[in-house]
Amino acid sequence: MAKEEASLMKLQEKRDFAVTAITNALGKQKNGNESVTVNNEGPPEAAAFEYKEDSTKKLFENGDLKLLSNPELAKLCEEMDSGGLHKFISDNRKNLAIMKEEIPIALKAAVDPGGLVLDSLNGFYILDGKKDSNLLGLRRTCIMLMECLSILLSDLDMNTVTKVISENVKERAKIIAQEWKPKLDDLDLDASNGNSLEAHAFLQLVATFGIDSDFVHEDLSKLIPMVSRRHQTADLCRFLGLSDKMPDVIDVLVNSGRHIDAVNLAFAFELTEQFCPISLLKSYLAEAIKAPSAVKAGNSSPTAQNDVCERELSALKAVTKCIEEHKLEDRYPLDPLQKRILHLEKAKADKKRATEVVKPQSKRPRANGVVGFGPPRNTTIAADKSFYAAARYAPPTQYVYDNRPHYAYPPPPENHVHSFIGTATYNIVPNHGNYFGNGYQYQAPYLH
Repeated sequence: MAKEEASLMKLQEKRDFAVTAITNALGKQKNGNESVTVNNEGPPEAAAFEYKEDSTKKLFENGDLKLLSNPELAKLCEEMDSGGLHKFISDNRKNLAIMKEEIPIALKAAVDPGGLVLDSLNGFYILDGKKDSNLLGLRRTCIMLMECLSILLSDLDMNTVTKVISENVKERAKIIAQEWKPKLDDLDLDASNGNSLEAHAFLQLVATFGIDSDFVHEDLSKLIPMVSRRHQTADLCRFLGLSDKMPDVIDVLVNSGRHIDAVNLAFAFELTEQFCPISLLKSYLAEAIKAPSAVKAGNSSPTAQNDVCERELSALKAVTKCIEEHKLEDRYPLDPLQKRILHLEKAKADKKRATEVVKPQSKRPRANGVVGFGPPRNTTIAADKSFYAAARYAPPTQYVYDNRPHYAYPPPPENHVHSFIGTATYNIVPNHGNYFGNGYQYQAPYLH
């Protein structure tokens, strides 16, 4: 029913444009101006579309399109190719900052900028609900395109805005918002962790297309904790007229243990007297370093203890960053926090090294068929004190040459002994490594 209603709205819009085109043509003829011929053989929708295209392009004849470093953006917008626009943004995501500056300009080339952005929202919700990287990228692009349209509209006067966001486009936006709203009821406040793309997209849709009057501010304000970590949240709240709801939102954040987000919003809306930032940060840190009862009792696993350490370390870094961003060093010194961070990081590194030392090594066969730990040992021994100590107690058949380079020959393959090995009477050239008289090597530190 919603799709049928949208189709009827679109058809009605074309009819209105056709009537407007005919009226303008008759008016010009009546005033003695150059007549405008309407092709009677073609459908009135074609004339309406041509009129719409001309009237929209006249709004943006300022030469900005020629300055784009990505002309492909303007071409895709001109062709109303929402799918191609998505793909182009995805392929050039490394230059996202530049594109975000140029997309508002490129939208001027579109016949219907608002309609193009609405078309780009197709696929935001996928039926299987899989949140893979491609879906996350698509959702971020949808939000960015709505933000870019808002930037374009912010530079226009009200009369021009109503021409860019026509009543038909606004009705389409309302239908999409009504479809999205029930899906937000299933979102978990804690699971979103203040970074919900679904809630952000809904609020941006309402703000960009000016349909906030259809929703109660109380319902909109309940979504703010789901997007409290998004940097656009404060501007969205102001644009939607939710500034007076911020004390309640901050209370919700504090009660759910998200004091950092509460501090950021308190500064954004000048509520620091009502919500003291220092008290909030200290309370957050105190909650973070509280060890569970199992850890206090000393009967927890090393994994649980590591989790407590990681939680405290993460909280310390978050508090430090918040203090620096809001310049609170005079009221909350950073030195004790930074020293604690260094201490925890050192302890974490020491535990990691200790774990690596005691970690058992897997046995694997050597080349000669003997099972041992790791690769064959290197028989070349440096001439150090341990070497001389071992040489001192070597058997009589051992040949040791001090202060000379050592060369170690590997044992014969497949354990076959050559004819010249096995007798101790052959001449050994100096500078050989450590050998017994039977030709087998030894490791000096392992002699007993």
